[in-house]
Amino acid sequence: MPTISKIQDYDGFLVKTQRLDLMPLVEEAEQAILSFQLMIEELKHANGTKGIRQSIDQGFERAGGWQKAVTGRVDWRKGNERGASVGVEVQVSGRSDLLAVDVMHLKNDIASGIMDIGVIIVPDDKTSYYLTDRTPNFSTAIKHIELHASDLPIRVIAFQHDGVGAALAKMRTNLGRN
Repeated sequence: MPTISKIQDYDGFLVKTQRLDLMPLVEEAEQAILSFQLMIEELKHANGTKGIRQSIDQGFERAGGWQKAVTGRVDWRKGNERGASVGVEVQVSGRSDLLAVDVMHLKNDIASGIMDIGVIIVPDDKTSYYLTDRTPNFSTAIKHIELHASDLPIRVIAFQHDGVGAALAKMRTNLGRN
């Protein structure tokens, strides 16, 4: 199972999480990361990310009660019996600049009261080195939060792969026209 290698909290994330009794939901989000095996080839850009994203999404689905968003919203959201909620952005399968969009989604939903706290899940810097070119990582997520949303209750969680294995399949893109 992947391990959580780094966590960075902003603007009283932990205090607000405890006050609103949202820690069980944050722990469910963490379990979604820890619920599968992640063996990769340790060669720069050798591994695709689609399977990683699918495995994390399956972790949220298994937990139950998480609402998966359509395009243009926070990826996953769940509320508790007190009416408080957490939103989670998973960014493992896109360009690192898409983190700016994820931060905007979190910022808008927290500011409008749709959710109370936000979580961003990314590979750590070491693991992202072995994933598809321009895959986001912990350092990039921190940069975007500190530029645009350090005043919001957001947690950034980075995960690291289990160990060495075969390269993860990549998506075929830019196949050209026939």
